[in-house]
Amino acid sequence: MAAAPIARRRSRAHAPAAEFCPVYEAIGVLQGKWTLHIVSALLEGACGFNELARAIGGCNPATLAERLDTLEQLGLITKTVESTMPPRTSYALTRAGEGLQEVIGAIDRWGQRHLRKDAVRALTVGRRRRRVAR
Repeated sequence: MAAAPIARRRSRAHAPAAEFCPVYEAIGVLQGKWTLHIVSALLEGACGFNELARAIGGCNPATLAERLDTLEQLGLITKTVESTMPPRTSYALTRAGEGLQEVIGAIDRWGQRHLRKDAVRALTVGRRRRRVAR
């Protein structure tokens, strides 16, 4: 039996509590701020915490550490600590994490087809101004 098209599946809000909706759950995992930036950077290869922070830019170190812990608990990345002085921590994608390359590629293709750089920048600047005015 073929799966129902995504648009026809019920959202989790309308589904019984025991029902598992993989689309809803995947969006829940991936929508965390910086999550896809981290995965995208790690698609280039394993790297340490500071290297990763520089690659994604602008992420608070506490937030980065929290996201990395979450991704590790979900089995999307592995963390390796080398017993050197000082200790070096390295992060790499697991096979499940590497599977997100298709998702990121699809988002990239969609963005290139449907988003205009000037419109997105104008919205981003507008949001920043509203935050500062509060």
